[in-house]
Amino acid sequence: MLEGKALIEDTDMPVKMQIQAMASASEALDLYDVLDYKSIAAHMKKEFDKKYGGGWQCVVGSFWVFFTHSKGSFIYFTLETLNFLIFKGDSSPSAA
Repeated sequence: MLEGKALIEDTDMPVKMQIQAMASASEALDLYDVLDYKSIAAHMKKEFDKKYGGGWQCVVGSFWVFFTHSKGSFIYFTLETLNFLIFKGDSSPSAA
């Protein structure tokens, strides 16, 4: 496991899921090269889909994003030099 500590920037996720997200990121960084964002994100998405049901999305790297998510299902944090965003998409229609 990496020695770095994750810093939560924003979340509405239950604490147990927050811990799972950060542990999953740390595990992925141990398994993949730090620049292999695609594999890191895929690893985290697959873990969340398996543990909490399908529909999870994961973004890794340096990015700006605007998205809609299901209540209680999003976390944005940094670990080492990377930003991480994991959320479950909201299927309800957007207001016009």
